[in-house]
Amino acid sequence: MKIPVHNIGGSAVDEIELDESLFDVPFRQGVVHQAVTRLLANRRQGTASTKTRGEVSGSTRKLYAQKGTGRARRGSIKSPLLRGGGIVFGPSPRSYRQRMPRKMRRLAFACALSFKVREGSLWVVDDFGWDVPRTKDVAALLASIGKASSVLIVVPETQPILALSARNVQGATVRQSAVVSTLDVMTSDRLIVTVPALRKIEEIWGSKVSSDESA
Repeated sequence: MKIPVHNIGGSAVDEIELDESLFDVPFRQGVVHQAVTRLLANRRQGTASTKTRGEVSGSTRKLYAQKGTGRARRGSIKSPLLRGGGIVFGPSPRSYRQRMPRKMRRLAFACALSFKVREGSLWVVDDFGWDVPRTKDVAALLASIGKASSVLIVVPETQPILALSARNVQGATVRQSAVVSTLDVMTSDRLIVTVPALRKIEEIWGSKVSSDESA
């Protein structure tokens, strides 16, 4: 399948052939949901911690006599019923990391990219040849592709000038092709990919890689 290649001004200047094993895959909602859930879970630090009644500081003596006071019976001041006491079933440090087979991760990523292609949200540009950072150049490019609340710009390698140009544009994010994920693709309204970045994505995730792995 082919899609047009645009210049920085937004005009179509060429066409590019896409790897159908990566950009023409039926959408599998369950696999994509699992991949996104995994990526969100792996971001969690898991450092939330509370103290039980055995860990809070305080005396273990009985507060007052069991009978004769007319009040409810009380034991230690560290009781969860009292202010400053322990927490019942509170969180403790843990790992939220989830595992997912590589083939499922590849399928989820291919489903996300294919979804963007089908809805017309994937834009391929030839390259960014800027010599100095200019925010209005990025703003003009985003205006040419249509209204979008969030835009993901994928480049083959680190481009400081582009990063500086896009950092003050609301909703614009720059990612390298080697680290872009299913979560990045699914949470962006528009996807702008340079030709070199597109080829690198196909090199990492495309059919050639999967056939080599199965051999």
